[in-house]
Amino acid sequence: MALILQRLVAPARRGALKHSTYECGEEVEGSAWTQFNIRFYVIALVFLIFDVEVVILFPWAVVFKDIGLVAFVEMLIFLCVLTIGLVAVWRRRDLDWVKMVLPYARGRYARLTRDPD
Repeated sequence: MALILQRLVAPARRGALKHSTYECGEEVEGSAWTQFNIRFYVIALVFLIFDVEVVILFPWAVVFKDIGLVAFVEMLIFLCVLTIGLVAVWRRRDLDWVKMVLPYARGRYARLTRDPD
């Protein structure tokens, strides 16, 4: 009933401006359907994973004296698993912002090579 009432009462001002993308008062630049490099998402996910894990460390640190040795050992195991994950991400070079190996590169990226480090 509320949807029908809203449809009857609300002003109907349809047009190009009404259906355009709103970006905080700024003029829209280009299409909203542009493709982003997957590295943005990978780095964001890695950040979120480690950010959530650090949030878990704060309450543990506050009650550290009350929880005993068992909780300390459990937190060491937890931190070891996190460290192994970080090393795995680092070794796969997923944290490199600019990857120099581009097998299907075109244009200015075709001549780039990876540093031997």
